[in-house]
Amino acid sequence: KKEKKANRSAKYRKMTDHLLNEEAEMEKGESARMSSLMGAIAISDLVKSTLGPKGMDKILQSMSSRDHTIEVTNDGATILRSVHVENAAAKVLVDIAKTQDDEIGDGTTSVAVLCGELLREAERLLDQRIHPQTIAAGWRLATKIARQELEAAATSRKDDGEKAFREDLLQVARTTLSS
Repeated sequence: KKEKKANRSAKYRKMTDHLLNEEAEMEKGESARMSSLMGAIAISDLVKSTLGPKGMDKILQSMSSRDHTIEVTNDGATILRSVHVENAAAKVLVDIAKTQDDEIGDGTTSVAVLCGELLREAERLLDQRIHPQTIAAGWRLATKIARQELEAAATSRKDDGEKAFREDLLQVARTTLSS
């Protein structure tokens, strides 16, 4: 039985050698999970300092050989578009932020920071030996409860007439333009 397992292991190593190039590394289990979490959290932390009225600017320098342009920005979408990411979880976080930018046009930094904080909390829960599926189920339940609370707190002004509706729209526009 041990010999069979050793043969299977050797066969597996031989197959993966053909798939991976010489510079590639393979991680398994807890090590892979933690490096994925760290990569995504690092991306979140990169843009977190740009958030809010006192957010800091980032200096981005192009790394291409022919174009060494420098750009100063605190726009999360611009920063995330400029970062070269190898880590799989970090790529997913960048894709989530890009989707937010494509669909809504705003909130890219907030989405990245929220995801990063959820992953930071997940890391703490994983350290306590809580199963990842249990953590995901908890997030789904929290989403459901948050949606119910938001719907309960929402007010409808549809019966207040067009003037009230227009005033609400103007207030939303003022708030948006002041940020």
